[in-house]
Amino acid sequence: MSLSSSSLLSIENLAFERDDSRLFDGINLTVNGGDILQIEGANGSGKTTLLRLLTGALQPSAGRINYQGQPISENRYDYLADMLYIGHQPAVKLNLTAEENLRWMVASAAKSNRVAVADALAEVGLAGYSDIPCYTLSAGQHRRVALARLLISEARLWYLDEPFTAIDKQGVSLLQSCLQHHVAQGGLVVLSTHQDLALNNVRKYNLLSRAEYLV
Repeated sequence: MSLSSSSLLSIENLAFERDDSRLFDGINLTVNGGDILQIEGANGSGKTTLLRLLTGALQPSAGRINYQGQPISENRYDYLADMLYIGHQPAVKLNLTAEENLRWMVASAAKSNRVAVADALAEVGLAGYSDIPCYTLSAGQHRRVALARLLISEARLWYLDEPFTAIDKQGVSLLQSCLQHHVAQGGLVVLSTHQDLALNNVRKYNLLSRAEYLV
């Protein structure tokens, strides 16, 4: 299904304080369907915090996050239904198999397509591992289980925190292809990564300098 390319997300004067210390402030961004926004900054600069603010898991100290022109507090259900977040940790349940994990992840999502779980796992290189408990799998395979959600999700907003962690070159290539396909359909990707992306029209935003540029 082709996704709308209209403006999806805007951030106005966003600030966040932790332990009476301001981590960042004055963040202003407008992100549209078809965009890939890469958040940059040194460790501890607030990349994960910003992503968690965007998901609604944290509340800003000041400023506002808008979805389709409205504060996310006013259309929270629609916003959460249109969002997929994959954190720095893959959130895989070790006692479940890869297939059971993915079925659980899909069941908890509001929007999924018709791609079969077995096909998604095969696409990310886990054919033959789908019925094995995840405690026997490697860290890279755990990450692939989580990333298989991208092949099934119909959410337009993808928030990804260091998604290239622990995956090999083949996995990097597959993930970049998946991201490019998503934005080609009008989806939006906001991610933090130290990986050099071989993707078109990546916008970068540096948390330390508040500078934005296109690569």
